[in-house]
Amino acid sequence: MKQEGTGAPVIEAEPAVASELAGDRISVLRRFADDLGTRGELLGLIGPQEAERLWSRHVLNCAVLAPLIAPGARVADIGTGGGLPGLVLAILRSDAHFRLIEPMERRCAWLSEQIETLGLENAEVLRGRAEEYHGAWEVDIVTARAVTALRKLVPLTAPLLRNGGEMLFLKGVSVQSEIDAAAKALRAHRVTEVEVRELGAGQLDETTRAFRAVVQRPA
Repeated sequence: MKQEGTGAPVIEAEPAVASELAGDRISVLRRFADDLGTRGELLGLIGPQEAERLWSRHVLNCAVLAPLIAPGARVADIGTGGGLPGLVLAILRSDAHFRLIEPMERRCAWLSEQIETLGLENAEVLRGRAEEYHGAWEVDIVTARAVTALRKLVPLTAPLLRNGGEMLFLKGVSVQSEIDAAAKALRAHRVTEVEVRELGAGQLDETTRAFRAVVQRPA
């Protein structure tokens, strides 16, 4: 939906809980959300009508993952797209460093613009696919949202993690079915301590499901 007479998208009003989740980073998060809501559809970052539920369905859905990021963690976000969850997490967790991996050039350009505009010194954009960085470096945590099913996502991301590193993937209601279907990939890549976290209870209208697991390779 567009604002009548302007052609500008209608952006969802900021929920009261946003300030609670973002703390002293709320002003930066607002600037990000406003630009994503204003230009996101035009740039192919979000779909039609997504601006109308930008905070509740997208921004806060990612924000509740922030407490699971350890201080000082090196994080790789796969398929960052419109900054979800990688840029949101970089805004909220200035004490961690984020590599935003995205294959599409125009999305990389927008992400880089956001990093500069928002003054984020803890984030960098890497153009490419996750598998292109296998063996190049290792991180403590890999995050992803709406990239692909776990049976495909695990082989893409496990090689990016140090031994003992964590997978933190935002997933939907069918996450347990994805875990069951990924059993072979989980075994092959030494993925252990698999669990599903319900995040945002008592804060969000609809809780967020996060797949969490640890890569534990033999010594």
